[in-house]
Amino acid sequence: MMKPKNTVLILLIIVNSMVLLGQLWPEGAPPFARLINIVFLLSSMTFFILTLKKNKNLN
Repeated sequence: MMKPKNTVLILLIIVNSMVLLGQLWPEGAPPFARLINIVFLLSSMTFFILTLKKNKNLN
């Protein structure tokens, strides 16, 4: 069974690929692409901050 951290990373990679595809091929971007970009940026930032805080507490 996957750990929750791995699941979050897989979801971030999938959303990241959607964002990248929208940047490389803007005509093919879905109407909700702006929302996907915002969600990706916020979730990535949250994940990185939580990971940094967790690692800081371990040291």
